[in-house]
Amino acid sequence: MMKEIGAKAKSKPMPSVICRTWTLCGTPEYLAPEIILSKGYNKAVDWWALGVLIYEMSAGYPPFFADQPIQIYEKIVSGKVRFPSHFSSDLKDLLRNLLQVDLTKRYGNLKNGVDDIKTHKWFTSTDWIAIYQKKVEAPFIPKTKGPGDASNFDEYEEEPLRIATTEKFGKEFEEF
Repeated sequence: MMKEIGAKAKSKPMPSVICRTWTLCGTPEYLAPEIILSKGYNKAVDWWALGVLIYEMSAGYPPFFADQPIQIYEKIVSGKVRFPSHFSSDLKDLLRNLLQVDLTKRYGNLKNGVDDIKTHKWFTSTDWIAIYQKKVEAPFIPKTKGPGDASNFDEYEEEPLRIATTEKFGKEFEEF
């Protein structure tokens, strides 16, 4: 089972029968409420993460963000999502159903499974069979100079490494 989409996530296979796991790991903005609340979780967390990904790709920022992870978690658990004005009503509806705190109402976790998502109005023009058969052309293919070319990405100044002047726990680790 994939814990989140778009990050270097830990994953572990889960049988297709209904089961749960309790591992807390992942990018804070993508964690589903049931992970944060240590309720145990299943593949429904992946549908939550899909909602976060679609939101972030549409808005340019995640639906839940703050300076500290604990603040992000509080926002996620509250379930309150604000949408930019340019989001269509279909997109907002899809996101409300994917970013649903109540597992009994979250798309992908209902009796129709992924079909609730695939048949949603926001995906009306999506040819799922062509995607499965790898017949869909990417809408944008960046030009690259070869493997490892990062010229399409913004450059950021690296922050200097700060080295502690004192060893806070040096005494405890003298033997190492």
